[in-house]
Amino acid sequence: MRSLPADAPLRVIPDVVDPRVEALVHELIGRVADKWTMLILETLEEKGELRFTQLSREIGTISQKMLTQTLRQMERDGLIKRKIHPVVPPKVEYRLTELGRSLGEAFCGVWIWAEENLAKVHEARETFETAAKA
Repeated sequence: MRSLPADAPLRVIPDVVDPRVEALVHELIGRVADKWTMLILETLEEKGELRFTQLSREIGTISQKMLTQTLRQMERDGLIKRKIHPVVPPKVEYRLTELGRSLGEAFCGVWIWAEENLAKVHEARETFETAAKA
């Protein structure tokens, strides 16, 4: 995933939020919090257009059913584009749309945060575990 510029300004959330925007944000956070969506976004960003079986192989631990469901939802949301080639057997390829690419970039900040705070989170977890054992 691409990183955000260090000097990128943070956007301020307005006092009045459009309920449709709020609903979409909640929906997208739930979807992107789903590890499969993030893995598909990352894989397609790194590898480009992939066939279903190639995508499955790249991700590794995803079931065919879960990959199918996740791809359908991502296509519905406009994050990926499915291209069907009229051959036998059918050849289907998936690629990120600009919308999908921009969502991946938006969540790149989470990766940056994780890199910067990995040691602090690890330390907090150790402290919590030690206190729980006492």
